[in-house]
Amino acid sequence: MRPLDENETTVVFEKIFKFVGNNLKNMVENPSHEGPEPEPGRYCFRLQKSRVYYVSESLVKRATNISRKSLVSIGTCIGKYTHAGSFHLTIMSLNLLAANAKHKVWLKPTSEMSFLYGNHVLKGGLGRVTDSIVPGDGVVVFSMSDVPLGFGIAAKSTQDCRKLDPNGIVVLHQADIGEYLRDEDEL
Repeated sequence: MRPLDENETTVVFEKIFKFVGNNLKNMVENPSHEGPEPEPGRYCFRLQKSRVYYVSESLVKRATNISRKSLVSIGTCIGKYTHAGSFHLTIMSLNLLAANAKHKVWLKPTSEMSFLYGNHVLKGGLGRVTDSIVPGDGVVVFSMSDVPLGFGIAAKSTQDCRKLDPNGIVVLHQADIGEYLRDEDEL
């Protein structure tokens, strides 16, 4: 387990910034109340076997007693680097993204299952949309009862969604909580 180098940090922060915007600062400066220390610590990003973890500094200090080969996971896995070197956010980062999301989309109950099976979000399934979404922005997908279901990339702006036919794609699927069942061996 090691800290991210400058290039890796830039790539990870750019990907997260796409979803949380200026709330990235809140994620980085979030105080950690884990561990025996009376003073709150901070959270940091660490790389272990091509996976990036969001973990408290006190937990990192305690994990130094464990060898790299024996360490399976630490903190919250927010993403992984592929063999080609690109970074992908994983579904395990959903709680962090949902708490700090800049753009949100709420689905009607009838289209939740379609999204959870890995399909894109169609205009007919939208319940609500935040304003000022631009194509290419990161979007967190919620149920109408504010339960985070997954995240994706906006295919249309908020204004274009209003004019779109019901079968038009609004959000391109990237990850959903159904992956816990579909890909449980890989997670």
